[in-house]
Amino acid sequence: MANTIDIRRRIRSVKNTQQITKAMKMVAAAKLRRAQERIFGARPYAAALREVLSSVATRVEEIDHPLLHAREEKSVMLLVVTADKGLAGAFNSNAIRAAMNAMRENRWSSVELLPIGRKANDYFRKRPIPLRREAIHALHALTLQIAHEISQALIEDFVTEKIDAVYAVYNEFKSIIAQHVRVERLLPIERDWDEVGTEVDYLYEPGPQEIFGDLLPKYIEFQLYRILLESAAAEQGARMTAMEAATKNASEMIDHLTLTYNRIRQASITKEIIEIVSGAAAQEG
Repeated sequence: MANTIDIRRRIRSVKNTQQITKAMKMVAAAKLRRAQERIFGARPYAAALREVLSSVATRVEEIDHPLLHAREEKSVMLLVVTADKGLAGAFNSNAIRAAMNAMRENRWSSVELLPIGRKANDYFRKRPIPLRREAIHALHALTLQIAHEISQALIEDFVTEKIDAVYAVYNEFKSIIAQHVRVERLLPIERDWDEVGTEVDYLYEPGPQEIFGDLLPKYIEFQLYRILLESAAAEQGARMTAMEAATKNASEMIDHLTLTYNRIRQASITKEIIEIVSGAAAQEG
């Protein structure tokens, strides 16, 4: 049985860990507030951009753009968005597992990975899967410029037919305690605007084809930016939940260790009293 010194040392260690988890929870809560503001501001813009794209597309008789050309998916680029750090519950492992399941289920003949985040890069660089490039610190200081650079590289590879499709695996932010892993296709762009109504006829300057050609790359760029924002917000929500659970577990462990410490101390005191009483009785005898 452990002595009281060891238990006191362990209680002190758990209390120090509890202070760290409390601090990490507060930091995650502050970052989550800012991440929520950014994602809630980006979602309406993404929806409006999609509406404008649909409105223009329904007024073009023949749409011919390289980003719309769907072909057999032989060579695929898979973006796996994780965090740079751990201590976020199953946030990173869920995204990595979804990526592995997607490769297993679709059975693409050739797959290249673009890991965004240190955890995805550390995992896949030890596996026999080719990595095209990496973006380890993309989420550390996320800006639209980062999404622009990545999207331009993806568009160039797709247009030159180095890859046939681009998919993104990421955690979508639902709430503080809920994140949903999604596998979303970025390229080629899905044409789901054919049934949009054309009640009002507009005059476009320049023509619809030119507007359409400018909108599609911007659409890909902002969709990627939205995905990174979703993952950043989901990461902070997952870390906040994990640190809250860790703090609660630390409190329970401290209570259990304190109870054990008191029992050992009481047993030691009782033993000493019994020895004193027995010694006194022996002297009287």
